[in-house]
Amino acid sequence: MSTNPAAISWYSATLLEPGTDQSQRPLDFERLWRAFMTARATLGLVLVLLQGGIFALTNAHDSTALFIAVSYFGAALAVRLLSRPQQMGQTFDTHWLRTVGIDLLAFTALQAVQSSSINYAPLFALPVLMASVLGSLIMAMGTAAGVTLLLFVYAGWATLQTPWESTSLFVQAALTGSGCFAISFIASQLATRLATVELRAQRSQLAATAQRQVNELVVAALSEGILVVDDQLHVRSANPAARTLLGLTPLPADEHWQLADQQVLQELGQVVRLSQTSETPQQCDLTVRHEGRGPRHLWVRTQITPPLPGQSGTLCVVFLQDQRELQARLRTEKLASMGRMSAAVAHEIRNPLSAILQANALLAEDLHDPSQLRMTQMVQQNAQRLEKIVHDILHLTHTSPGDPPLAADLIDVGEVVRRVCRDWQQQTHAAETLSVQLSRNMPAISFDPEHLRRITINLLDNALRFASRRPQAIQVSNDQLDIRGRRSVVNLRIWSDGEPLEPSVEQHLFEPFFSSDSRSSGLGLFICRELCENQGAGLSYDRNTRIVEGQVRSGNEFSVSFRVRSPAAAIDAMPLSTP
Repeated sequence: MSTNPAAISWYSATLLEPGTDQSQRPLDFERLWRAFMTARATLGLVLVLLQGGIFALTNAHDSTALFIAVSYFGAALAVRLLSRPQQMGQTFDTHWLRTVGIDLLAFTALQAVQSSSINYAPLFALPVLMASVLGSLIMAMGTAAGVTLLLFVYAGWATLQTPWESTSLFVQAALTGSGCFAISFIASQLATRLATVELRAQRSQLAATAQRQVNELVVAALSEGILVVDDQLHVRSANPAARTLLGLTPLPADEHWQLADQQVLQELGQVVRLSQTSETPQQCDLTVRHEGRGPRHLWVRTQITPPLPGQSGTLCVVFLQDQRELQARLRTEKLASMGRMSAAVAHEIRNPLSAILQANALLAEDLHDPSQLRMTQMVQQNAQRLEKIVHDILHLTHTSPGDPPLAADLIDVGEVVRRVCRDWQQQTHAAETLSVQLSRNMPAISFDPEHLRRITINLLDNALRFASRRPQAIQVSNDQLDIRGRRSVVNLRIWSDGEPLEPSVEQHLFEPFFSSDSRSSGLGLFICRELCENQGAGLSYDRNTRIVEGQVRSGNEFSVSFRVRSPAAAIDAMPLSTP
């Protein structure tokens, strides 16, 4: 039963089968071609030595056979040295004439001019075999038919010279021709079979190589760390995610290292050893601690591979996953359920809020005491703010990423942020810590001032949590970027001199419920980003430097980028809406 090469792997079917070049020949064809050409040249040298010896020892006066042998040797040697490997076609082309045709002509001429009892008929097996292996079945049969025809012609010519040997000559020609046909058919079938097997082997090797490359790309792109460890605790392979999770310096891809060599990975080596000893998968929590960095909590799973043929040892495949990624997935699921719940709660809050506002308005009509009127105004302001928050929550839960941004009034970012920073300084008592450097010559932008207030306060609270208490540890500034051929962009930058974020934290910085601080809910940056995107703005993070008290300090910077609706318009020429 034949094996379909496409069934070797899931990738080979799409890689090899469509549009396969039928003229592709095996790699061994060149080796076979050179072997036949070398055999022809060697046979020609033997014939030269044989005819030269006969000519010298027998004192023959006819040197025709020697001339034929020398000519054949020269032609065979020239083809071997000067020609390139070439497959024979379906017809008697020039390549066939330079090889098989010359052989038939030379051997027939030697058979015709022989002056002794030497029989050159067995030499015809070489061109027949060569045509069968290097050409098609039709070419092989045609060559065998040509040999048979030449033998019968020679038998007829010899019968005219010696009539009493006609029967033996024709019988010999018939037997030799039959043998040539048998050789041509069998050799052609064997050569075709070997070529097919070799092509399948090449296709399988190509498919395996492509499969391995795809697997390597997939494994290298995984966020889950993968280690392959042998029974001697040598790490045979480790993808980039594993090295990042374990905090190891980059190692050459072909370098094997031991888990025991790393002081911080001895616990992982014990888990691998236990899995190999018990031959059962293991699961555990692992904490990796490096000097100068915080601990990293990992979830470790192991799998044991069956031993390879001829080997007694097994391989242990270790899967590493950051606990924070697992928690982030749980938080995302929580967010989905909380989104549905918050939408329902917001709908329920709307009616009591409307009743509170109406009751407060009725109460304010009957009050005349200024202190009591201030209390009703406070109730109204906070109730309206709560109603605004409910509206935003409902908008976030019902807005899809493809919806257009909300329309808002034109505002002066510097004026709004300056007022928010002043209120925030009074509430947090961080007058010396915060430095406000806002330009007054910025164009107006279209943005909801209440949303801008919430974004600014959230980013300031986040900066205060991680910044030092030194003067100007938090800086607020703005700038304008004009992109040729595009709209202008106004950037609001909030910088703090906090420590750099870990790569794993930075990767999930704007995801909901993700925070490196256990006291934080992890929703602040997520809400800021959603508020920005809903009005056509953007929120980004970068590690930048600032000059503080004459010194260059590195810190964390969050930038809110606003698109300017009309870059040419001046701020004083537009009506502003501020809180």
